[in-house]
Amino acid sequence: MNTPRPALSQSPGLQRLADSARRLLAPSRIQGTVFSAALGFALLSALYWSLIASDRYVSEAHVIIERTSLASADMPNVSFLGGIPGMNGDQMLLRDHLLSIDMLKALDAKLDLRGHYSNWRRDPLSRMWFHDTPIEKFHKHFLSRVSVEVDEFTGILVVKAQAYDPETARAITTMMVEEGESHMNDIAHALAAEQVAFLERQVGDLNERAMAARQALLAFQNAKGLVSPAGTAQNLENIIGKLESELTDLQTRRNAMLGYLMPDSPGVKEIELHIAGTEQQIERERKRLASPEGDTLNRTVEEFQALQLKSEFAQDLYKTALTALEHGRIEATRALRKVSVLQSPNLPEYPLEPRRIYNAVVFLIVSLLLAGLVNLIVIIIRDHRD
Repeated sequence: MNTPRPALSQSPGLQRLADSARRLLAPSRIQGTVFSAALGFALLSALYWSLIASDRYVSEAHVIIERTSLASADMPNVSFLGGIPGMNGDQMLLRDHLLSIDMLKALDAKLDLRGHYSNWRRDPLSRMWFHDTPIEKFHKHFLSRVSVEVDEFTGILVVKAQAYDPETARAITTMMVEEGESHMNDIAHALAAEQVAFLERQVGDLNERAMAARQALLAFQNAKGLVSPAGTAQNLENIIGKLESELTDLQTRRNAMLGYLMPDSPGVKEIELHIAGTEQQIERERKRLASPEGDTLNRTVEEFQALQLKSEFAQDLYKTALTALEHGRIEATRALRKVSVLQSPNLPEYPLEPRRIYNAVVFLIVSLLLAGLVNLIVIIIRDHRD
């Protein structure tokens, strides 16, 4: 038969362990421990911010983007860079590039930012721990050391860069401004060059179109044997007018001769022959000029004028395209987006970062708040147990 085991309360060793645990977890002891830990943490943070944290100098520059234009009354308005809506589209493009990995690579290639930010002489919390840090983590560290803020009202970009010495801070800010201007101008010139190439293709097409229209007009003239059908029609109208005037004179003479001659007299017969010939000639000329059927001169004039209008229109389009092409070539050689520096990157004289007193006070307040929260939780648990 098995002997029953003694209860926990009957074991002296376990009883002593339980008593020790109760003494350690007593509310008064926990409160004292928490506040001691909070004060110790605040003291350590104050020591870190005052003695260990490395100085970081901040260089600042203010820039604004301006657009140049050659638009005038004599040149067509050829817009290359109107694709971004909003007042600050250019500023947002520049900001994105200044904070990009491409900018980081350019800065690192020229200023060795990896070596600067991972210098082992700097405090371990602010520096980058490894020189060969992956580019993603390097970029994240870079974003914690630079800032580009956009004033939505004025469009001014405020570029700030932090470094462990004043010269490097100013070099970073200066290169960011220069590279940003170069990048924006490269975009503008690329768009302008693409527009110029488009205009050149259009000029070539319109030139061929104008030449085809001219050749069609020449072929029509050769086929009809007329240089100017409108002029020929005008001459023909003049001839008809003269013939009608002669006809009127002949009829007047005949009527006068009938006053003293017989209708079958030779003089009257001759006048009547002239009248009949003139009337036939007028009829023939009128049929040449206009007729319900056949290839008449008025139809030729209409076809000629249509071809001539088409040729002149193609020629005008070609001239307009040439003007736009020359304007586009001039625009392509200009910096269509100029980054104007309102405040040059300064050489800092005093380390603005880290804010030692501010950070120490913040850590002290946070530590006390956390300690108070823990004590409040302990008091609530004790009240529930009671």
